[in-house]
Amino acid sequence: MARGNQRDKAREKNDKANAAKGTKLTGNPQARKEADAAALQAKIALKAAKAAAGEVPPPKVVAKPK
Repeated sequence: MARGNQRDKAREKNDKANAAKGTKLTGNPQARKEADAAALQAKIALKAAKAAAGEVPPPKVVAKPK
């Protein structure tokens, strides 16, 4: 029972779908890293401000195993 070009057709379909998605990461990796770090710091500061105001309980600190 030969399957013919089923694999090729599936590969073409997946390539077409992936091409439509494009790449998510653009720009300078260092700039992305700095922007991500700034966004994370802002998020942490906002969460700490809410915790200080009593809006949410303080976050649990869990030590990561090394």
